[in-house]
Amino acid sequence: MARPYDYLIVGAGLAGLVLSRELTDAGKKVLLIDKRSYIGGNIHCDDMDGITVHSHGAHIIHTDNREVWAYIRQFVSMNGFINTPIAVSGNAVYNLPLNMNTFSRLFGIRSPQEAQDQINSDCVPCEEPSNLEDYLLNIVGRRIYYTLLKGYTEKQWGHSCRELPISVMRRIPIRYTYNNSYYNQRWQGVPDQGYNDLAAQLADGAEVVLNQDYLPDQRFLDSLADRVIYTGAVDELYRYSLGHLEYRSLDFETVRIDCNNLMGVAVTNFTDSDVPYTRVIEHKHFTFGDDRPYTVISYEKPSAFDGTNIPYYPVCIDKNIALYQKYAKMALEQGYVLCGRLAEYKYHDMSDTILSALRTSKALLKKG
Repeated sequence: MARPYDYLIVGAGLAGLVLSRELTDAGKKVLLIDKRSYIGGNIHCDDMDGITVHSHGAHIIHTDNREVWAYIRQFVSMNGFINTPIAVSGNAVYNLPLNMNTFSRLFGIRSPQEAQDQINSDCVPCEEPSNLEDYLLNIVGRRIYYTLLKGYTEKQWGHSCRELPISVMRRIPIRYTYNNSYYNQRWQGVPDQGYNDLAAQLADGAEVVLNQDYLPDQRFLDSLADRVIYTGAVDELYRYSLGHLEYRSLDFETVRIDCNNLMGVAVTNFTDSDVPYTRVIEHKHFTFGDDRPYTVISYEKPSAFDGTNIPYYPVCIDKNIALYQKYAKMALEQGYVLCGRLAEYKYHDMSDTILSALRTSKALLKKG
């Protein structure tokens, strides 16, 4: 007997939504489920007194990939937002990413050569760094590392920098120009219509079932479709039979404040280890010309994933990657298609996620 759906997609976050759009456009019948009460996963936004709030942290699309940028712009226009965060250490404020404004403030210099000379004299040489601390001390030196990087990074990941792989800092650009744009990519911005509208357009055409936890009804749900695409945590899929993978979670405290402009920027990092939060997000700055006499901010506090909160990103250290590979092998042998940050156990940004979903859908459609 034919099954009612060609594909069951578990998880209506960004990966699941892009897969759903591509598969339904190809004429496939898709059942898209999520245990939350809304689609969009971590790109979901809420409205607080007319201000759009990024409910799960700042989400900014940034990419050099023409395919990804063109794909998003099929559904929404982009507002041209440029991320220019600042970092607070003690009573001092620094521009991010590390650039000439940062070096001028930190070292009291003004030329690129002076900055390079200062950093070179401050570096701790290491020919083959094996961990993040040795790597950063080798390329940026003690002053930058201890002022701007160490405390923030260890709060974010819940590990000493000596335990972390070098790869976790791949998103931290360093440049010797007076350029405060955090991302190097050619295209970046936030959808004019918001992420909720993007999510709705991507989900259109699929049958969407919310408040549906997959695992308790796994056998029945699997029986409804020819293939299952899973975007969640793969160790949870197997009831942690081989052990627990490690993830980091986030807690958000969002408040309205009777002030037109509190931080002066959308994203402010707090680098000192004794400050419990890593970032403060002032949501009105993701758009332009918002002159309301009040504002909304979110305090972002990293926390351990305990099985009851949301796993926001994987902790990609060697022991976790080795365990993930065992789970992934089991899943693939049983016919599951794995896609998305959690299912692939990679620290994907939004562009990575979209590209992975596009490639996965193309591969599935090619196989028929």
